[in-house]
Amino acid sequence: MKKMSVEEAARFFGVSKEAIHNRIRRGSLQSVVENGLKLVVVDEKKKVLARKAVSTSSSKYQKFLEEQNAKLQQRIEKLEDETRTLRDQKEQMLIEERKKLERIYKEKDEQLKNILQTVASKFMLEAPAKDEEVVTFDAQIDDRGSEDSLISLKKHLKSLKLSEKKMQRVLKKFKKLDDERVVRVGKKIYVDPSRYDYGDLL
Repeated sequence: MKKMSVEEAARFFGVSKEAIHNRIRRGSLQSVVENGLKLVVVDEKKKVLARKAVSTSSSKYQKFLEEQNAKLQQRIEKLEDETRTLRDQKEQMLIEERKKLERIYKEKDEQLKNILQTVASKFMLEAPAKDEEVVTFDAQIDDRGSEDSLISLKKHLKSLKLSEKKMQRVLKKFKKLDDERVVRVGKKIYVDPSRYDYGDLL
């Protein structure tokens, strides 16, 4: 029997110092403490057997690690496949959503265009022809003064600085009036203050 330091025992068995400490804790190696130093009691005759046991243990551990590594590798490959599938599905969903949004916006644009065309057409149909309005206006001012002297009724009343309440009363009178002093073009009323007196209506 021979006493060795932990480091010497590790070299003797061809293992790490941690492995020696583990064997001491498990009781497969004896140890003593002399002068505060832990020494390993080694039977040099059992060196070969001990190395063989360590070798066998290392071989089993190596095999275990290889098996675990293979399982982990399979798991990684499976996860990568699942991730790839999910990514492809997500991309497909995004493409479909984008196409759907484009289709909705296109339909809305068409609807808006149709509405604007309808409104424009309605205004075109309801608006009086420019030439007709000019002819009517010209025909009415031939006998009632010059075009330059005619002003809109509202503009004339504003120039008189009437109160809002009185202005509304006067407007009602003029709307009901059938008089040569008044020129009507569509819904607008024109007057000629330079030629006529409207004091009876104010």
